Amino acid sequence: MADDSRMRNLRIALILVGVIFIFGIYPLMIIWPSGWTWHTGHSDYPLMIVGIYATLGVFLIMAARDPLNNLTLIWFTVWSSIVHAAIMFMQSFEMPENHGHLIGDVPALIFVAVLLAVLTPRGALAERRVG
Repeated sequence: MADDSRMRNLRIALILVGVIFIFGIYPLMIIWPSGWTWHTGHSDYPLMIVGIYATLGVFLIMAARDPLNNLTLIWFTVWSSIVHAAIMFMQSFEMPENHGHLIGDVPALIFVAVLLAVLTPRGALAERRVG
C-alpha cells in the first residue's frame, strides 16, 4: 500500500473507530447485552467502560490529524484491545451467559486491533514523523 494511501486509510480508520467508541458502545450494550454487557442487574461497570472508551475515541479522532505524531496512542489502542479481548475471551467461558461475547465485543476488539495494526506505519515511514 502506498504511503499516502496508507496514511489516508489510517486517518479514516482512526476517525471511524473513535466515533464508534464514543457513540456505539453504549447502544450496543442496550441492544445486545449478551454480546456487550458483562453484568446483569445494576452495575456501575457499563458506564465506566463507556467513559473510558468514549475518552479514547476522542483522542483517536484527534490523532487522525497527525497519526505519525500519535503512534504511541495508536499502538496503545492496538495492544490494549488485544489484551482486553484475550481476557474477555477467557472469561466468556466461565459462565454460559457470557458466551455471546465470543461473537460480540471480543471479535470487535480484535478487528479494531488488526485494522489499526495493519494501517499503522512502521520502519522508515514511522521514523519520518515530526519531532
